[in-house]
Amino acid sequence: MYADAYIIYTFTAMNKYAVIVAGGSGSRMGAAIPKQFLLLKGRAVLWYTLETFLSAYEDLQIILVLPVEHTETGLSLARVTRDPGRIRLVSGGLTRFESVRNGLELVSPDSLVAVHDGVRCLVSARLIQRCFEQAAGLGSAIPVIACRDSVRRVEGTEAAISSPVDRSALRLVQTPQTFRSEVLLPAFRVPYHPGFTDEATVVEASGTAVHLIEGEDNNIKITTPIDLVIAESLLGGV
Repeated sequence: MYADAYIIYTFTAMNKYAVIVAGGSGSRMGAAIPKQFLLLKGRAVLWYTLETFLSAYEDLQIILVLPVEHTETGLSLARVTRDPGRIRLVSGGLTRFESVRNGLELVSPDSLVAVHDGVRCLVSARLIQRCFEQAAGLGSAIPVIACRDSVRRVEGTEAAISSPVDRSALRLVQTPQTFRSEVLLPAFRVPYHPGFTDEATVVEASGTAVHLIEGEDNNIKITTPIDLVIAESLLGGV
């Protein structure tokens, strides 16, 4: 009982941040504007993401990382959310790693920090809360879902030789990847490495194991035109 009470006290006393990375382009969309600004039921994809994080906790601060050339668009978008005062903008870097590191510069010690893809606009407030709650106790929460498709490993570039992979041992990784600040901040004080594909790989490279948590099937990443169609269907009457 005392341990649980301590965790609850620690959780409520800690600052909460969400570093939302929205540095993608519209290349795979074939769009003239970055995918985070494409419209979904009349609202920008990124607007849904910001709204959900703002609704998850009243004391959560958002650090929105955008390419510098889209700063004004980001400011305009923030103004039409439920609480613009809790959103700060930061310029991104050349890689996701650099963009996240730029955002982390605004994070104070003794905090909980979620890092989320801005184009995962269907994330639920409950998943955000579950990630923060687990990270408060275990130090990290990496949302994942089971791999339901058959998977094959290809040998070489021609795909002439391949072999099946046991999918029961595979998980598909999502965001928000959430950490205690004393786990995440020191991990990012290193030079960039191509193996850093997400925050979990950066933390693991620092010698700290990460803890998984069940993600959500609806928490898709908007990457191609069909993703927009799926997202619109999932939003339903919103």
